[in-house]
Amino acid sequence: MQYELQGSSTFPIAVLKLGTSQQVQIESGAMIYHNGNIKLEGKMNSNGKGGLGGLMSAIGRSVTSGESFFITTASGTADDGELAIAPGNPGRIEELTIDADHQWRLNTGAFLAADSTASYNMIRQKTSGALFGGTGGFFIMESQGTGTMLVSAFGDLIPLDLDGSHDFVIDNNHVVAWSSALDYDIEPASGMLGFTTGEGLVTRFHGVGRVYIQTRNIEALANMVKPFMPTSNN
Repeated sequence: MQYELQGSSTFPIAVLKLGTSQQVQIESGAMIYHNGNIKLEGKMNSNGKGGLGGLMSAIGRSVTSGESFFITTASGTADDGELAIAPGNPGRIEELTIDADHQWRLNTGAFLAADSTASYNMIRQKTSGALFGGTGGFFIMESQGTGTMLVSAFGDLIPLDLDGSHDFVIDNNHVVAWSSALDYDIEPASGMLGFTTGEGLVTRFHGVGRVYIQTRNIEALANMVKPFMPTSNN
């Protein structure tokens, strides 16, 4: 994928360059503009399935993981196609390399764009992860293929490299993406006796690999703003 990041690190956009017949997949609603040499097609986010099975797959993915029901394919119609995209959240855009040795799992809302040769599939989480939620519900996104994928964060994006010597425990709302080789468990921050620290749910990562975390928590922001929002009683 040929692209250029423009704007500030807090509010960047990704300008994709597409030649004739070149394609990328982008998150539904991510387009800002294109130069007229781009064709956009919206398709059900159905893992390549068609017909009723594809419809049910797209509905299932939307309900169980919080993903968009649709995903957009952008195709270049000339050699100088240009397409600008951005995530809904204010924050950094990061490139992930996808190949035989590097596959990633993504938290809900992290996906922004991918080469046509690199996509993602839905895999079922452990029962504990599905019941607690916070990283995709019953299903989680996992990359596949080869190429480049763009992900976005709320705030800055920082890599944490695990060497297997000890676990890393990370608040669920700060997890963006992690190596598929890592194992993980989702649990209350204060243990199984209850949410006594106010930290909510955390993901405990085990093994060797990388985790990308975002420096801001959109749920915490929502809770800060909530007292100032008008209600039906005022």
